Amino acid sequence: MPDPALVAHVVATTSLTPGEAARVIDDVIAFHAQSVEDYVRTRHAHLKTFGAKNPEIFARIAEELGQRVVAAPELSERQLRRIIYT
Repeated sequence: MPDPALVAHVVATTSLTPGEAARVIDDVIAFHAQSVEDYVRTRHAHLKTFGAKNPEIFARIAEELGQRVVAAPELSERQLRRIIYT
């Protein structure tokens, strides 16, 4: 169960019920708790689904990693490829 004060804040500032707010908070925490490797693999698969090609995928993922709440280290295209294909 997430922090009750955070749940109360989300409930007060949205139209969510306490149960819904707790689930959203848990989802956000889980998203940000992903390892860099898991994020890269998941995001690569998602972008491939929509027809993106590897060069644009790797550039986009590298940019996105730098914008995460806790920014990942800067990874080269080669490092991203190793994550995907190992």
